[in-house]
Amino acid sequence: MFDSANLDHRIDKAKYLKEAPKLREALLNAQYDLKENGKFPVLILIAGVEGAGKGETVNLLNEWMDPRHIAANAFPAPSDEEIERPPLWRYWRALPPRGKIGVFFGAWHTLPVVQRVQGVIGESEFSQQIGEILRFEKMLCDEGVLLLKYWFHLSKPQQKKRLKALEKDSRTRWRVTDIEWEYFKLYNRFVKVSEPFLRKTSTGEAPWIVVPGADPRYRTLTFGRHLLAAMRERLDQKPVKNVPDKTPPLLAEADNLNVLRALPLDQTMTKDQYEKQLEKWQGRLNSLSRDPGFKSISVVSVFEGNDAAGKGGAIRRVTSAIDARRYNNVSVAAPTEEERAQPYLWRFWRHIPRRGRFTFFDRSWYGRVLVERVERFCSEADWMRAYTEINDFEQALTKHGVVVLKFWLAIGKDEQFKRFKAREQIAFKRFKITEEDWRNRKSWDAYERAVCDMVDRTSTSIAPWTMVEANNKYHARIKVLKTMCRGVAEALERVAKAGRAKKGKKRGG
Repeated sequence: MFDSANLDHRIDKAKYLKEAPKLREALLNAQYDLKENGKFPVLILIAGVEGAGKGETVNLLNEWMDPRHIAANAFPAPSDEEIERPPLWRYWRALPPRGKIGVFFGAWHTLPVVQRVQGVIGESEFSQQIGEILRFEKMLCDEGVLLLKYWFHLSKPQQKKRLKALEKDSRTRWRVTDIEWEYFKLYNRFVKVSEPFLRKTSTGEAPWIVVPGADPRYRTLTFGRHLLAAMRERLDQKPVKNVPDKTPPLLAEADNLNVLRALPLDQTMTKDQYEKQLEKWQGRLNSLSRDPGFKSISVVSVFEGNDAAGKGGAIRRVTSAIDARRYNNVSVAAPTEEERAQPYLWRFWRHIPRRGRFTFFDRSWYGRVLVERVERFCSEADWMRAYTEINDFEQALTKHGVVVLKFWLAIGKDEQFKRFKAREQIAFKRFKITEEDWRNRKSWDAYERAVCDMVDRTSTSIAPWTMVEANNKYHARIKVLKTMCRGVAEALERVAKAGRAKKGKKRGG
């Protein structure tokens, strides 16, 4: 990839002065068309060798275009706040909304390359991270992001010359530190790692564009031309006519699997039994939340279920056992305008807790494969790919030490009818019942099918679904508490085991 690029390209001043104003005008027009269109964002990734003109190019972009609609973000070493969350969290927070342009310096591609060059990770871990990057970028593209990736490159002699020139000039000397020279010493190693990395992460949806950086005029025009062409191609696309969705069953007809109908919904538990169990398990959860090892993990808990199944009541029994300063409740409703301007998972990523905390989702990211699927709020393609995206999301959480606990609270259709009628008759519960709840009952079978598909495709070893028989609210609440305690206790044991292993290595050393 680098060998095939002519790094000595030059453009004379006269040609540059003739073309640059026209290119500048066209880019500004494209930016305002993007803002007016408002249907997709542009995300520009800037990478490459030190001294190749990355910063100068983005500064020029801000000069040529309206900087009010460009958000540039640099990603140096993670802050304390970022370290306590999964690595992708910092990038999700900075994604540009539809109609805007975002520029990322040193995004998700930087750390794997640097770690591989420095020998921090091996080839296996490197390949695994490449796979994660490919899936993440595909998800962004599927969500409509115009993802443009530019690698600014210099040969080794060019880089040395450039660094020396910057260092010699008092106005730019601050840009050359020991790190730049340290990386220069590793130039050959960086090329050896970076070239195959770029090949493997260059896809039809988001290819890498190598920009020779030796000549500022050539660099500027190359970058500007490509950016303009990519934006205009997307902006000038004619809208695709809507194609009716076809929703074939995802489960094999032969086994006729229905996890909901297999549940014994009518469990027994008296009020006296419940109160004794409640005290026991709330006490246990409180103790676990104050364990010294809890500061190394966090908990994300999802509560889904039939309308009136008791999700809110179960959440309240859990939170009653925890210091209010250690948890956050997120009630998920229809997305706001701000949330609709971002990829689907954005509004959930921003609520991921730091270590030592709980977050409880009353409804969650599973809305895409449940209500959005059944009510046709999204296309079949959107909810079909959501299973993989959700599994990747939850894997990113668990890999970082987040305990993911998912509960489906199930009640029978007759029990739901009784609860609906009771809510209508009790004054302080009337807010819990709406016309939409009654309308959703008409889609009972469609929701049941969607739930079965969801459990089949997203109940994984790292984030399994716990099916809760909820006709008896007492039983449901205790089962949730028990499962919560077991999940947290197992995570704390893993933390303790890792700590013991680390101490053992130190003694052995």
